[in-house]
Amino acid sequence: MTFKSSPNLLLRTLLGFKNLAVTGHEILVRKGVLWLSVKPHKNGALCPHCGRPGKIVKRNRKQIARASRTWRDLPVGGLATAITYSPREIICRTHRRVQEDIPWAAPHSRTTLRFEFQMMRLCKVMTQKEAAALLGVPASTLAEMLHRCVERYRDGHKLRGLKNLGIDEISYKRGHRYLTIVYDLDRSHVVWVGEGKGRETIDRFFNEVMSAGQRARVETASCDMSRTYIGAIEHHLPKALLVLDRFHVIKSLNECVDEVRKGVWRAASKAERKELKGVRFIILKNKKNRTPHEHEVMAELARTQRQVARACELKDELSHFWTYLNPDNAENFLKGWKKRIKLSRIEPLKKFAKTLEAHWDGVLASWTGVTNAVAEGLNRIIRMTKNRASGYRSTDNFTNMIYLIAGDLDLPGQIPAINCPRIIKPLHHKMLCR
Repeated sequence: MTFKSSPNLLLRTLLGFKNLAVTGHEILVRKGVLWLSVKPHKNGALCPHCGRPGKIVKRNRKQIARASRTWRDLPVGGLATAITYSPREIICRTHRRVQEDIPWAAPHSRTTLRFEFQMMRLCKVMTQKEAAALLGVPASTLAEMLHRCVERYRDGHKLRGLKNLGIDEISYKRGHRYLTIVYDLDRSHVVWVGEGKGRETIDRFFNEVMSAGQRARVETASCDMSRTYIGAIEHHLPKALLVLDRFHVIKSLNECVDEVRKGVWRAASKAERKELKGVRFIILKNKKNRTPHEHEVMAELARTQRQVARACELKDELSHFWTYLNPDNAENFLKGWKKRIKLSRIEPLKKFAKTLEAHWDGVLASWTGVTNAVAEGLNRIIRMTKNRASGYRSTDNFTNMIYLIAGDLDLPGQIPAINCPRIIKPLHHKMLCR
């Protein structure tokens, strides 16, 4: 059975156009370009501000040709697709003389909405160079379009429902160049990125991004043991529960235990160093994760190097703090454990006891189970993004990529969900030409 249809109807069907008529086409084989002349179909001439139809202003042929515009669309069959149309002027009752709404593209954009969606979806999972090759545009052109789209769809976006936040920093360049990142721990998203890791950076977030009402609604704030972040949270969020991340507490304790091992190593003889060789990762490992052979090594270490074994035992004991069900019992255990490390006469551990006293309330609050684990996981994704691109010269570009991949706004989802062409339906989005 055969079906007869006009070439324009065939192109409209293949490209998935809805409410968009194809009035003409031309294929430039040598240049690899498919030119399509289109016009809005069955929707009238709508005002871009209020969406109501207006009276069309009459034009002659020269005016029509002068107003002609071109938009880049998704490639089809290996051909770059260009859409051309001459937007009409209308008289709106409210906004007077304006240009009609263009349903397939954002205002002042030279690409269609579905091209922008596909571009952002691809850049979330691959390098911009590879995405540019798939879309048939130069990499530098795609980078410019990508960052312009991210900024456009994030414009005017505000925080909403932030109750449990986390603060951490990430290195983005050599020479101790850092970005301060604020996370929504409930939704596992990045909500703000600022250059630097000083007090003025985090103050900018609390003063410029959050309102007084939003600060009052924050219930918990998690961070590492940095005095900068702790001071900012105590100043701006006096009602919030400050939680020192469990990971950073254990990391600080592990560093002290390793200092004990290093001190014994420096004072040990050549024969004693053979016994200490290869035990670093065993003593820093969680007790329940050690293999039977590693337990035997620890037993031998307890007979030959008592100080290292004792420091490791005290480290393993701290993990019991987070297993208590009653806060009073957990606090009593932590007080007893702090007393034991003070009486151990092991200097690095006594130093950790002072650190524990200085951050007592924050460490005690970590018993609640609030952690910065979400932030650490997102940091890993951000590092993978940076490594995939071999770094970013501009902090603005890196910030845009963070918002695209881990931001609190699904940027491709902000693109108007219009008719979805069949060629991109597997990408799980409702798209795109009205």
